[in-house]
Amino acid sequence: MEKPKRDIQTRTIHGGDVERYGDAVILPIFQSSTYLYQGQTEYEALRYIRLNNTPNHRVLHSRLADLESGEAGLVTASGMAAISAALLAVVANGDHMIAQGTLYGGTYDLLVRDFPDWGISCDFANPQDPESWESLLRPTTKLFYVETVSNPLMQIPDLGAVTQFCREHGLLAVTDNTFATPVNFRPLEHGFDVVIHSCTKYLNGHTDIVGGAVIGKAEFIARANRRLLHLGGCLDPHACFLLERGLKTLVLRVHHQNRSALEISRFLSKHPQVERVNYPGLEGCGDERSKSLFEGFGGMLSFELRGGNESVHRFFSTLTIPLVAPSLGGVETLITQPAVTSHSALSTEERESLGIRDSLVRLSVGIEATADLIADLGHALDASAG
Repeated sequence: MEKPKRDIQTRTIHGGDVERYGDAVILPIFQSSTYLYQGQTEYEALRYIRLNNTPNHRVLHSRLADLESGEAGLVTASGMAAISAALLAVVANGDHMIAQGTLYGGTYDLLVRDFPDWGISCDFANPQDPESWESLLRPTTKLFYVETVSNPLMQIPDLGAVTQFCREHGLLAVTDNTFATPVNFRPLEHGFDVVIHSCTKYLNGHTDIVGGAVIGKAEFIARANRRLLHLGGCLDPHACFLLERGLKTLVLRVHHQNRSALEISRFLSKHPQVERVNYPGLEGCGDERSKSLFEGFGGMLSFELRGGNESVHRFFSTLTIPLVAPSLGGVETLITQPAVTSHSALSTEERESLGIRDSLVRLSVGIEATADLIADLGHALDASAG
């Protein structure tokens, strides 16, 4: 009997093929590295923690695939492990890929510093200018990589054009959906082939684990898993347990963060100390074609302060609710300066060329009362003027 198509809020609790052990409502933590041999004839079928096939792993694989409408899923030890495993399942020595220009700093660093050492080349595209993409194609081009909402400028690529371009040229369409989450956008339903998440962020939502995920067709996930087995990026079962628990409140958290971030971005856009606000849901901000695909715009926004570095330091030192810390997507509001955190590995020239100035501040909106956050931000902005 075919399962009914249920709302994503129900699927975060009951989605996927959930195994029950000892009639427990909650899946226990299987803190065992090794399992009894049961006649398996293939190495990857052996039950072993590094092979990502403990009960905690299997439930997560199924649940994540269900949330993103994919055939199969793979959980990893970090978002970067997920990105590395997914990309290296496609490109190898002599291959070429295209990526959008403004990316998470760790991803950008991987593409420009590590991949060339392995004979893999990458050209960067303007994600809003499809007419320029064809000039980047080579006979060895294998994939096009984008972020559904870019870090830290919150740009939404022309997503429809990306998938169409990939179909026309036989490329794999790969996207990092961390900022949007499957609550707001499900790329596989819109023509993408592979979805990546840093589960450290919204999917877990409690700032207490590091994890990643890759979702797509079963054949691709098998290839990505083979890469992961040798890269060694398996997730510990206890972290699997925490991630599965975090998923159950994903929809509630994200719906609140959607509303709160929009209200905060509107407030910031009217404050005299703020030069610019980047938030896709803000009126007049972002491409309307791509925005029409989203059900919400998430809890991430960024903005530029007048007065440069000194103004940023005064602003941070006056805040009482947002915590000055890297990362994002948790229940607590976090604030950071990308130039010295997520994009610190880039040179000043590289950051400037991407539009990431020292005056840029990134805000990850938590689930605190929106009015309290606005009051605190307003007080700190007033103080930042000096």
